[in-house]
Amino acid sequence: MGNRISVVSSSPEVMGGAPVFAGTRVPIATLIDYLEGGDSIDDFLEGFPTVTREQVVAFLEETKASLLARSA
Repeated sequence: MGNRISVVSSSPEVMGGAPVFAGTRVPIATLIDYLEGGDSIDDFLEGFPTVTREQVVAFLEETKASLLARSA
């Protein structure tokens, strides 16, 4: 992964500091809520056009890598 910039940002000035997709005001929790509710990534992207598919995939890959690193 090297020096990749995270697709997640958090700032007190944006959504009260909730983790959001970088460059947007879309909380990461919203994606998780969509997926938990049985919606697809396409459904999420349709509802939040400021987020790209690449951002969603990168977030999921970062999360997977983080979880796998903890279990190693």
